[in-house]
Amino acid sequence: MQRIAHSEIHLVDRIGWLRAAVLGANDGVISTASLLVGVAAAAATKDAMVIAGVAGLVAGAMSMAAGEYVSVSAQSDTEMAELAKERQELRDYPKAELAELREIYQARGLDHDLAMQVAEQLTAHDALGAHMRDELQITEGTAARPAQAAFVSAASFAIGAALPLLVALLAPGSSVIAWIAIATILSLAALGALGAKVGGANVFPATVRVVFWGALAMAATAAVGAVFGAAL
Repeated sequence: MQRIAHSEIHLVDRIGWLRAAVLGANDGVISTASLLVGVAAAAATKDAMVIAGVAGLVAGAMSMAAGEYVSVSAQSDTEMAELAKERQELRDYPKAELAELREIYQARGLDHDLAMQVAEQLTAHDALGAHMRDELQITEGTAARPAQAAFVSAASFAIGAALPLLVALLAPGSSVIAWIAIATILSLAALGALGAKVGGANVFPATVRVVFWGALAMAATAAVGAVFGAAL
């Protein structure tokens, strides 16, 4: 019999870092572009724009790293607490935990005897691993990784923020707002499409969603810059 081998890449394995990367890059582009547009609308000099943009890049990257690390650490702490509780229950109530696994497998479609057999074999092989995966829904691909999330968020934010900052440096002073807006819309469209493609989602609605909110943010900060710039 000919054996057909094939490899599978499941998108769920990318959830942790993909979420952080997409969020960081989008936030970097939107927040920095909005900041630059707001400063430019206030009739600031190009030097002032660049200083504001660099400060926004550094502050935003550090904020993203800190925020992701704290939030994902909280998730990780919860997972560790749940695993410790499950480990204790396996020691104190092994029969109840075995019955719990059997009920899970029965709910998934196995009959009573087969569900018990599967539960017994998985418990003998790795009881905690079976409960972690099937009861707590914690897997290798979805487990919280605070350091990874912090690094990916900071790096992706900095990369995203560098684009509008570079445009602000190179664009003519008289049309810098238009150049930043165009570059931002295009980059957000590309990011939305890329994030949807890698995540296996529908490309069009993801792209429209990202572009809409980016354009709205730039319009709001441009209005604020124009009002306060005229007042000052």
